Amino acid sequence: MAMDKYEVVFISTPLIGNLVPTVEFAHHLTRHDPRFSATILIITVHERPIVNLYTQSLATAASHSQSHANFIHLPTVQPPTPDQYQSSLGYTSLFIDKHKPHVKHAISTLASTTSVAAFFVDMFTTSMIDVAQDLGIPCYLFFASPASFLGFMLHLPALATQLAADFVDSHSGLIAPKDSAIELIVPTFSKSLPPSVLPSSVLKRNKDGYFWYLEHARRYTETMGIVVNTFLELEPHAIESLSISGLPPVYPVGPILDHAGASQWHPDGAQLHDSIMEWLDQQPPSSVVFLCFGSMGSLEGPQLREIAIGLERSGYRFLWSIREPPKGKLDLPGEYSNVEAVLPAGFLDRTAGLGLACGWVQQVRVLSHQAIGGFVSHCGWNSILESVWYGVPIATWPVYAEQQMNAFELVKELGLGVEIRLDYREGSDLVVAEELERGLRRLMDGEDEVKAKVREMKSKSRTALMENGSSCKSLASLIQEISGRIQGLKKDC
Repeated sequence: MAMDKYEVVFISTPLIGNLVPTVEFAHHLTRHDPRFSATILIITVHERPIVNLYTQSLATAASHSQSHANFIHLPTVQPPTPDQYQSSLGYTSLFIDKHKPHVKHAISTLASTTSVAAFFVDMFTTSMIDVAQDLGIPCYLFFASPASFLGFMLHLPALATQLAADFVDSHSGLIAPKDSAIELIVPTFSKSLPPSVLPSSVLKRNKDGYFWYLEHARRYTETMGIVVNTFLELEPHAIESLSISGLPPVYPVGPILDHAGASQWHPDGAQLHDSIMEWLDQQPPSSVVFLCFGSMGSLEGPQLREIAIGLERSGYRFLWSIREPPKGKLDLPGEYSNVEAVLPAGFLDRTAGLGLACGWVQQVRVLSHQAIGGFVSHCGWNSILESVWYGVPIATWPVYAEQQMNAFELVKELGLGVEIRLDYREGSDLVVAEELERGLRRLMDGEDEVKAKVREMKSKSRTALMENGSSCKSLASLIQEISGRIQGLKKDC
């Protein structure tokens, strides 16, 4: 008897940090169960050429392989006008919403030739739940951030009452506590949260980013289930806290990672990576500290100079990815034409035998190298999962999004990192050279308990994905739920 075939459709926020794990999860699902094929709907943002290079490479790779994934580039739409939004999240949410007619058309066309079993949205594409409801297709959420932050989002409508009661707007527009001792209780965190680690969009109550956080969070509960890129052994308290009445079932299926990295599609991929790997090959094991602030992370000149001074004083070998701040609001960080001009005079010459300053790097491949002993990270969730997978301890330096909360969880809840800052963000005081130097010494020479925990979690991260591992079982439960729902619909017809 012929095997039933099902199509699963995905749509992601058009950012590397959201899109890559979505694509990798789609591949993971189809590899696990050959009944499923994936269609990934691509939203194009012309101002982000690196994202577009990645999406173009996906279609090319699919056409030259036996991939079970198909990629559909949606027609372009007119972006929101400046009078319609106040924040980057406001712009993104409105821009995504404008694609609903194209998404509905694409899925309807698919459904005319195959059985569409499920539609996966992500944390900021929740307006597409409307499309799933219109077409009668089960909708699920793929959440590429930690379970702890999922719990925060789900708890945010209730938390909004406390925020309104206990906080007032400061002159800068940020929420300021009436009582500096006030902390927030979020069920997915075992410790109370200081307000300083909340996302900037939540703190800025007078901007539309706060509204959009509430709106997306409200819609999560309309889905049939929530798939999270984490694993039970990493976030046991958070995951168990989400198993409550009234919430969709939660499926931790991670760590879902892109182990190949960007060598196949990034314009500086192979040549730059080879030179970096050659340099790392010459360094002793676990001797190099790696500094990288993510695909959207960049720091201004004064902060770069403090980092340079701190690195030079510390005496550690280093690999430092330096990105130029974006030129426009929608642009991503770029490459300095002359990085020496933004660093202290003579720094590159004095550290030539000790460290390497570069632009873009293939982060996952750097972290896999035996020479890397520590990672100064912006604490994006993908980066945290990669560091855990390769057993590299982190020193926390969050920059944007939910990274301050990730840093808090990593240091205060999980004991898998050391603190440089937990609440750094745009507008923060500089991390001075002495502060960085202290953090580097804790990262590279001290904190044996942290290093032991990271090594243990490295093993657990791999076991979770194996047969009978926690994430493998969770994925099997998800597949059973999706296929069972389809079978139920067939019986009703």
